[in-house]
Amino acid sequence: MATLSTARRVVIKIGSALLVDRDSGNLRRDWLTGLAQDVLWLKGLGCDVVLVSSGSIALGRGVLGLPPTVLALEQAQAAAAVGQIRLARAYEEVLAPHDITTAQVLVTLEDSANRRRYLNSRATLEQLLSLGVVPIVNENDTIATDEIRFGDNDRLAAQIAVTVGADQLILLSDVDGFYSANPSQDPTAKRYDVIDSITPEIEAMAGDAGSGLSKGGMKTKLMAARTATTAGCAMAITDGFVMRPLTALEGGANATWFSAQSDPQAARKRWIAAMKPRGAVTLDAGAVAALARGTSLLPAGVTAVEGRFERGDSIAMYDPAGHAVGLGLSRYSAEEIGQIKGHKSAEIEALLGYPGRAALIHRDDMAL
Repeated sequence: MATLSTARRVVIKIGSALLVDRDSGNLRRDWLTGLAQDVLWLKGLGCDVVLVSSGSIALGRGVLGLPPTVLALEQAQAAAAVGQIRLARAYEEVLAPHDITTAQVLVTLEDSANRRRYLNSRATLEQLLSLGVVPIVNENDTIATDEIRFGDNDRLAAQIAVTVGADQLILLSDVDGFYSANPSQDPTAKRYDVIDSITPEIEAMAGDAGSGLSKGGMKTKLMAARTATTAGCAMAITDGFVMRPLTALEGGANATWFSAQSDPQAARKRWIAAMKPRGAVTLDAGAVAALARGTSLLPAGVTAVEGRFERGDSIAMYDPAGHAVGLGLSRYSAEEIGQIKGHKSAEIEALLGYPGRAALIHRDDMAL
């Protein structure tokens, strides 16, 4: 069974009901201060931390005096716009005293469904984490409509875990794990400590949301678990209402762990290897040798480009003799590669007329 202290990179999902008092509509600052101490503890272990946080609409509706009922789309978007500022400020205020820098990242479903936007999101989050920043991620409720929504932050958190290559995803919930039935209705319900495989029987046990502030029920949590574990990320559901819930989890608090099916890097490599390439590049011998050492592909190592493809598309890589080297997700279109191939990364802006990324294919985005 996984433990938080062994995590290299962890995504933590925080629901509205944990952050915002149901009766007053105010932020539960003492709880958030405790969470900040947990984040400090994880950072001290050398772990990267991403927080996927609900709460903007719940905070905003109180400020605007909107009713505690289902809001019309335009009301929800207005509440999100007001609440998002307060939510980001609250995280900054509790983490800054620990010398932890925060960043606000707002996303929609399109940012993961569109491969180009997905790669941009991945690159931004990876850069933030490499600088020691704790990103605060939320769905961009101000602009998101039903057709571009995740709809709940359980699935958003799972997608973010996949995007950043996390090895653990923690869903802080209003229940302390996955049960065979609703424990508030069935006293004989059994809590599972570990679930190694999400079977049809497990799926049949899932219920729906029971909280007025929360949209996510066990069905969405199982969907999140399937997404995360397939990508090599273990997932836990645990009670988030306790003070310092992450420390409590590490100390043996009730939880259900869903076992990862592989490791994140291997899962990502398999995903890339299964893609149909939209084009190809030929590399010089130096670039082929560099890739074997684990480096990214730079424009200087490319001698030719074939096909019509855009940023984010899968392309094949060949050595000078025409042998396949591997597949990768291109950070440039075929036309752009035609302009920058054989040139150093420092020359990209002068050649294209705008700044570009140093790597043509990042080492995390290729399968050799």
